[in-house]
Amino acid sequence: MTLAFDGDRLLAAVDVARTALVDDGQQPGAHLESTLEGDWAVAHYFEADLAGYRGWQWCVVLAGSPGTDDITVSEMVLLPGEGSLLAPNWVPWNERVAAGDLTPGDVLAADPDDRRLVPNQIDTGDEFRFDSEEVDPDEIGQIAGELGLGRRRLLSPEGRDDAAQRWYDGDFGPHTDMAAAAAFSCATCGFYIPLAGALRPAFGVCANEYAADGHVVAADYGCGAHSDVAAPAGNGSPAYDAYDDGALEIVSVAAGAGGDATP
Repeated sequence: MTLAFDGDRLLAAVDVARTALVDDGQQPGAHLESTLEGDWAVAHYFEADLAGYRGWQWCVVLAGSPGTDDITVSEMVLLPGEGSLLAPNWVPWNERVAAGDLTPGDVLAADPDDRRLVPNQIDTGDEFRFDSEEVDPDEIGQIAGELGLGRRRLLSPEGRDDAAQRWYDGDFGPHTDMAAAAAFSCATCGFYIPLAGALRPAFGVCANEYAADGHVVAADYGCGAHSDVAAPAGNGSPAYDAYDDGALEIVSVAAGAGGDATP
């Protein structure tokens, strides 16, 4: 025997749903709608007049059961409605951090599986003692540190490529207005210090205090402070002759009516 679902009775039980909210200490507004929620369940929606929850709705789920007229309050929940004010989706902190966010005193640790880093070949765990004038040959960690090989992790090819792309597309790359207006590239400049390793052909550091001093620049970047730029010829303004202020004659002007003499 199959018992028919008495949906009309649950759909009409608006007062039961409202009473459940009131008994819970809430003050529901107007009834908005009722919807079927599967077998033997109906959801009633009411306006929610709560500070900070504009557009939200109270939802009360009522349930019935075969062979009885009892109505059970299954659930009460506050839900966002159309156009309601919602908090932004949560984003992990390591995805929110952006370049320039680091300030003095902040600690920003790289993830253990950071794709920009790879384990180094030498990782003995020995303590480096750079203040010692004599190095014990048996202290492999000390020797590795002196050679720069004792770092626990090194830049991975992916990390290197990411950095190269940022620098190439950044303020000191070849596609900037400064580079387009330059007559010479950084690769031919005396102030250009090439990087070491795989990035050497494409990047260096500018050592000109009047240009991109201390910044990584692309080899085909350029500016007007190149070491081979010639100084303009001639004296004074290149567009006009220098003005001879020695031709001025200083005279005294007689005082007018009610005035003093002006030199």
